[in-house]
Amino acid sequence: HVQLVESGGGSVQSGGSLKLSCVASGSRYHTYCMGWFRQAPGKEREGIAALDSDGTTDYADSVKGRFTITRDDARKTVYLQLTNLTPDDTAMYYCAADDRLGFRRYRAPLYADEYNYWGQGTQVTVS
Repeated sequence: HVQLVESGGGSVQSGGSLKLSCVASGSRYHTYCMGWFRQAPGKEREGIAALDSDGTTDYADSVKGRFTITRDDARKTVYLQLTNLTPDDTAMYYCAADDRLGFRRYRAPLYADEYNYWGQGTQVTVS
């Protein structure tokens, strides 16, 4: 079982930046695919960034060029750097993990169904 704990959310003004962190449990963290999703009120959950164990990344068009996903396997932590934020980025941000190396259909997927563990979320509000 993998536990994920996000932090780093908050309230910022348009144009501001935040850095989200997600600490994972598990001895095979280096094999996990890690993803970040977000969900705004009344909207579906959206995959925005993913970083696979081989370094493959993918980003949603809505955040490409503004958000950056990185990982520190020694700290079992994945980060999401958010820059040039707008009110449209206001949402609950969730970290997700897939520990099923060898059974992954895609590298760095942005589909929620491809992940089997989820954090509780951290709120980002942009005004």
